[in-house]
Amino acid sequence: MNLVFAGTPDFAVPALDALHRAGHHIAGVFTQPDRPAGRGRKLQASPVALRAGALGLAVYKPPKLQAEAQALLRALAPEVMVVVAYGLLLPQAVLDIPPLGCINIHASLLPRWRGAAPIARAVEAGDSESGITIMRMDAGLDTGPMLLRQGIPLTPEMTAAQLHEALAPLGGRLVVEALARLQRGELPEQPQPAQGMSYAKKLSKEEARLDWLRPAEELARRVRAFNPAPVAWSELEGERIRLWNARALHVAASAAPGTVVAADARGLRIACGEGEMLATELQRPGGKLLDAALALRGWAVLGRTFS
Repeated sequence: MNLVFAGTPDFAVPALDALHRAGHHIAGVFTQPDRPAGRGRKLQASPVALRAGALGLAVYKPPKLQAEAQALLRALAPEVMVVVAYGLLLPQAVLDIPPLGCINIHASLLPRWRGAAPIARAVEAGDSESGITIMRMDAGLDTGPMLLRQGIPLTPEMTAAQLHEALAPLGGRLVVEALARLQRGELPEQPQPAQGMSYAKKLSKEEARLDWLRPAEELARRVRAFNPAPVAWSELEGERIRLWNARALHVAASAAPGTVVAADARGLRIACGEGEMLATELQRPGGKLLDAALALRGWAVLGRTFS
């Protein structure tokens, strides 16, 4: 098929690769404009832009999908547009351009977790299952009819980064299958159920600060959900400590919330409002992400209190 691909982050790259391997003609790749990144804040192309360039594909970076971008899309004459974490809402004028519509790869089992951060919110909520939904886009926010769905188990200690790595290639496989069935006229649409809808709002840095009055289970899920970004954190006597991985210990809290009650090769045991949390991967200011055994060398934290 002649198609246009629209995506921006790492999550979209496996889908672009899968469509390219399947032999589809990718007339153009739309992605977000270059953004400042790194300590030097130099402009950096998106992961999709970099991969598309390596594949020899035409890359377009309109800041908005207004008249000029719409004219470009019409000139590319796609039969279908495949959208994965693009970062721009598609106006109705764009949705109407491809005769077979705009197909979206969404990282949840819709209608669960519509919105910007479905992977992290599934981890934060303690869901037992996640997955991919291939949907036909409409003017709403992830409200279009479903074409294909496939779930995967979400293990109790999975981080958002790990779930991301599991779902990205699944999205690529499913969208290739969806296009093959679409070509054969064998892809029925199913409206999303009215029940079970939830909204996955964008993650914020303000949310990333841990409140030790909360239960350990809730805090550990938040630590895992905020890995790889924006990363959970708390202050320990003036130092901002980033916590990358953790699990809840189902024991009674043995000290005031935020107190480090044990520090050994397993990690930091921290008292919470209910139970204790074991932080297993840590990062001190200006330092590298380390597992507990390395992070605690020469670092006296027993009895100190996070705030």
